[in-house]
Amino acid sequence: MVDLDDKKRPPDENADLAEAARVFSPFEADLIKNILESHGIVSIVRGRTAPFVYPFTVDGLAEFKVMVQEKDLEKAKDLLTAMPAADEENGSGKTG
Repeated sequence: MVDLDDKKRPPDENADLAEAARVFSPFEADLIKNILESHGIVSIVRGRTAPFVYPFTVDGLAEFKVMVQEKDLEKAKDLLTAMPAADEENGSGKTG
């Protein structure tokens, strides 16, 4: 019998999924997914753009949702809240 690592298992088909994050870039969605999975939270990305179409951000056409199981939602949101914003990566960037 093959025992799969819990981190590698897809979300339970019967589990309720909840939105942990909503972003407008497939790269940002993948980054969030990787961060969550590195902390043992299985996630999936649902998107609204075709892979060969330039992603417009009008009316949510390039919207990506990172979904996690309900039981992991609080932990996922805590992790994402702790992530630095893009403008905080190199410090405040402003000097007096």
